[in-house]
Amino acid sequence: MKLFNLFRANFRKEFIEMKRYLPNTLALLFTCYIIFLATFFGIMFIGDPSNFESNVQYSILSVVFWSLTMMTMNFMGYLIITEATRGTLEQLYMSPLGVWKIMLGRIISQFTLQSLMMLILLYAAMLTSGQWLNLNPLTTIPIIIMTIASMVGVSFMIAGLAIIVKQIQAFLQIFQFILMALVFIPLSAAPFLVFAPFVKGVNMVREVMMENLTFTEIALTDYGILILNAVIYLIGGLFVFNYCERIAMKKGLLGQY
Repeated sequence: MKLFNLFRANFRKEFIEMKRYLPNTLALLFTCYIIFLATFFGIMFIGDPSNFESNVQYSILSVVFWSLTMMTMNFMGYLIITEATRGTLEQLYMSPLGVWKIMLGRIISQFTLQSLMMLILLYAAMLTSGQWLNLNPLTTIPIIIMTIASMVGVSFMIAGLAIIVKQIQAFLQIFQFILMALVFIPLSAAPFLVFAPFVKGVNMVREVMMENLTFTEIALTDYGILILNAVIYLIGGLFVFNYCERIAMKKGLLGQY
């Protein structure tokens, strides 16, 4: 019950902030749509006409997932920076539930709201391009949940770094281009990226939506790799965050900015 109340409170907080700063929320969604349009018209004018449909579908999913991964994986880093700037970071540590549970509740809440935004972006992109993808929620949702687990793990790692260093905005700006490369580069062109967070999951969702695959048509080895990837990064992220947290407490960095 405590965890449910924690999630409900954080969801309400994130929703209020998103509604209160509605122009910023709309600007973010519009920026992602503009990036898709740039990709779409680039494919239209200089792309291979024989692969036009598949290229457009690939670009739609790549832009949507890049936006989702960027907002999810950078979220905790910016959260720590914001709390430290406001002087409220230490107050989070007064909660009996623990900071990592609060942050987990916030990132799940944020991801839920972001998913709704990305769904709007997805339909806008499909409507603009005339290319309709097979959403197949019974197959894509479980894959996305496991993919998000690895993203959350990396986000915890970034949050741990932010607790110690505080100013990591430049790193996060560079990191978004690394995420773009990981999302846009197909796994067939760089098989070693299967060990990177979320890449396998994005590739599986892309195959489901573009090739109309069902849950049973995906190989069990793909599910095994996806689950192993999620577990390793999530556990690793929590370990790194708790380790950085202990260092910050030992050096008295929580109250400093």
